[in-house]
Amino acid sequence: MTITSGMGKARAALARPFHRDGTPTRLHPTSLWAEVDKVAGLYAAPVWAAVRGRLGRLALPVVGTFSALGATVLGAAVLLWIVGAAYGWQEAKVAALMATLLLVLAVAFILGTTRYAVTLDLARTRVAVGDNAVGSISVANASPRAILPAALELPVGQATALFHLPRMKPADVHEDLFTIPTARRAVITVGPVRSVRADPLRLLRRQLVWTDPTLLYVHPRTTALDGPAAGFLKDLEGLPTTELSSADVSFHALRDYVPGDDRRHIHWKTTARTGKLMVRQFEETRRAHLAVALSVNTEEYVHDDDLELAISAAASLGRAAIKEYRELSVVTQRGPIRCETGKNLLDDMTRLAGHARRGTAVDLARSLSDSVPNASVVFLVVGSKVTPAQLRSAAAAVPPGVRAFAIRCHAGAEPARAGIADLTVLTLGDLADLPVLLRKAIA
Repeated sequence: MTITSGMGKARAALARPFHRDGTPTRLHPTSLWAEVDKVAGLYAAPVWAAVRGRLGRLALPVVGTFSALGATVLGAAVLLWIVGAAYGWQEAKVAALMATLLLVLAVAFILGTTRYAVTLDLARTRVAVGDNAVGSISVANASPRAILPAALELPVGQATALFHLPRMKPADVHEDLFTIPTARRAVITVGPVRSVRADPLRLLRRQLVWTDPTLLYVHPRTTALDGPAAGFLKDLEGLPTTELSSADVSFHALRDYVPGDDRRHIHWKTTARTGKLMVRQFEETRRAHLAVALSVNTEEYVHDDDLELAISAAASLGRAAIKEYRELSVVTQRGPIRCETGKNLLDDMTRLAGHARRGTAVDLARSLSDSVPNASVVFLVVGSKVTPAQLRSAAAAVPPGVRAFAIRCHAGAEPARAGIADLTVLTLGDLADLPVLLRKAIA
């Protein structure tokens, strides 16, 4: 078998004067050029890709220095030069010369090297909503000569803060403090710090990046479950079950002694009265495994503030469970939330975003029962649009013997407590009401 290269195939096609039936061939010019382009592409494509990549790396920094006004002036200069040369218009040539001079002067402003030692420092990378995040930028002149005044830019999320640097002698240090408002829960990218050199007309603009970006986590607001809610989780910890045990903390009844029973559980007063050995029997208690199902379906909430209230309530429950070293599981329609530490919990809560048509509260309760089968206490944190019928269906999805609560979040609503079958329904209108509401829920 003979393998013919692309060039060989083209040559064979061009050199073949007759068809197989003996009739002469007629090469159409379009077909000829198509064959040539195909063969050239086999050899030129890798070379062109390398050339294009190198040109792109060289051209992008140059093109990136032009502002919108600078690009307009450059285009006008080229157009005026062409029109002036083609039609002999002296006015066009003069205007083109002026535009060219402006660009040349602008280049002189952005040329040169600058050596800074820049440090971006955030006092805290994790704050709660409403707490100001404070940071500082420290700039040192690392060059052996004085540096002219310049400007530094600090991107903060979608905004950009501008800092002006004075004239700095060698080894001089300039420091600026800044405050980032935290009105909403978010993950904010702070930085990188970049210096900007530009001409007075802002035709050209040169940027140099000096630091890496830093993530600022604005955690949801939480409330401590102390004061009126003190002991809430402890009250839920020892939930009795229907299973009997020979040793536990919840006394159930007395029964006859059988060989193998622990003699420490013999009830001697009853034994003396009846004349036969009697031992204590206990109900097994179960260590509280708190499971929180947080609905992020925006169709179940009247307003965005209601969803934020729900996230804050779920985060408060989770932090209290972690503080008391209780087992904790938190799930949403988007999946489970990390609960190893309070930092992981709040970081994941910060990244949560609402989503319409993501599954109802009933679907979430069923998913929770499947993913956390050993839960002893379940909290369903939902919006005010969830109907009593849906709450009843959600309660039916909770396994028997598991204590279930539902927290309906509606900003501004009066705190209330109601019951739907075995489900205790709490209405929460303000995060500050959560400790008192929880204490009343188990009263």
